[in-house]
Amino acid sequence: MTASAEPIRSGRRVGSEDVSDHTSIPAALVAAAARHPDGDAIVDGEHRITWRELADRVDQAARAFVAAGLEPGDRVGLWAPNCWEWVVAVIGLQAAGGVVVPLNSRYKGSEAAWILTRSRARLLVTVDGFLGNGYVGMLDGQDLPHLERIVVLRDPAPPSATPTQAWGAFLAAGAGVDATEVDERRAALTPDTINDIIFTSGTTGKPKGVLTTHGQALRGFTTWAELAGLTADDRYLLVNPFFHSFGYRAGIVACVLTGATMVPLPVFDVDAVMRTIADERITIFPGPPALYQSMLNHPDRASLDSTSLRIAVTGAAPVPVSLIKRMEDDLGFDAVLTAYGLSESTGIVSMCRQDDDPETISTSSGRAIPGVEVRIVADDGTEVPRGEPGEIVVRGFNVMKGYFEDPERTAEAIDAEGWLHTGDVGTMDERGYIDITDRTKDMFICGGFNAYPAEIESTLSEHPAVAQAAVVGVPDERLGEVGFAWLVPATGVDPPSEADVIAWSRERMANFKAPRHVRWTSALPLNPSGKIQKFILRDDAVAALDPGAPV
Repeated sequence: MTASAEPIRSGRRVGSEDVSDHTSIPAALVAAAARHPDGDAIVDGEHRITWRELADRVDQAARAFVAAGLEPGDRVGLWAPNCWEWVVAVIGLQAAGGVVVPLNSRYKGSEAAWILTRSRARLLVTVDGFLGNGYVGMLDGQDLPHLERIVVLRDPAPPSATPTQAWGAFLAAGAGVDATEVDERRAALTPDTINDIIFTSGTTGKPKGVLTTHGQALRGFTTWAELAGLTADDRYLLVNPFFHSFGYRAGIVACVLTGATMVPLPVFDVDAVMRTIADERITIFPGPPALYQSMLNHPDRASLDSTSLRIAVTGAAPVPVSLIKRMEDDLGFDAVLTAYGLSESTGIVSMCRQDDDPETISTSSGRAIPGVEVRIVADDGTEVPRGEPGEIVVRGFNVMKGYFEDPERTAEAIDAEGWLHTGDVGTMDERGYIDITDRTKDMFICGGFNAYPAEIESTLSEHPAVAQAAVVGVPDERLGEVGFAWLVPATGVDPPSEADVIAWSRERMANFKAPRHVRWTSALPLNPSGKIQKFILRDDAVAALDPGAPV
């Protein structure tokens, strides 16, 4: 029984605007500048840019990309933290007909070089001092046969084997390009034009480049904005990194569609987040649960003025009911929504609705968005009964066009009937709401039973002494694998003994689920997207169990 796809209304509206005629993200920006010319588009420190100014800067950048020889369909790497220039660069290169290839801001030189070479990017836009990293220098000595130029934002352009150019000089070089050239290139974009290649994390091998179109991004995040209740009056704190599908589409694209103000931060720093929420009267603050937990456990939480907060959209990890209530009662959110998506689905599959109860929000990632079908299937592809676990498969407008120049792996991911096999394990209730129980690769088998860490973590988070929990499977001679729990203590609480936590767990969950090992830690390792890095915890757990290793 497939979760029914809701019908798509003709002439979908966001706020007061009919977006059904948008052909591309650059065209949507032109419309936003016409609707909200003097409204704040971006607030980035001392930089306050209106929608009219943003559109002008994007046109200037587009002319510069044309002057640099960019042709429609050419790829451009974008390797930088969240900042106003990222927004200008991405829409500017798209207006010139280019395809953006976002690069993780924590990559090392060899990782970035592999993607630049794989995508045959002709240009790279980057910075040269983020978190002490000299990005240009990290590329020296790498094999970059297709890269013709490196453009450096904010920082001086250092010498390099690849010609480098400062952003200001790059923009100045486009002054001689006729504005009609950009107008014609923008007009040539269609909803079917590829607008980005987002490379997956590569957890099962080399990263794969996901191809998506302007139309997919616009349609998906028109829906996202509607379900989240995003409007032109909102001020949106963008901590989720722009190189990630969520930060880029649910952030930049959603704000362009609605006229909401973008307030980017380059990294998640609790003090900076709390200060920005108060100073800029932030209303929308999406992020994974760990971000909100960090705020709630901050020693200066009582001094934070968070009365402006309205909407939180979260996911990527279980969200206990207790956390939802604290986010509403303590942080002041009017609504906390959960959602689910992956790069191969344009970043969106399902989402809760604002009238869903806390239990639904806590125990699910919502139901399929309009125009999308979701099934839970067994290994042989047959649909399992409601409530039974299986792989989540997705079909609809949001499914990627494929992996870049990789038909074999595309065929492995998307079957002949158009279903995207996500590799995520979940269940679906009678209403069509999805509960993500785990990634297939994170599941461990204890005594012949499948154990899903996300389910165990959700129970552990109910312990009054636990602020955060992360569970990994570790080898066990008798049972094959057992659970190892890393726990962050709640603020002001003396953590109980590991034996007490194990005993508490065994009272509340099946024996094969209850962790056999527990360690307390001050913080869990997070990637730039705020997701817990299980591979680090798994290595640390194995080391902790080594009799010769310190515990």
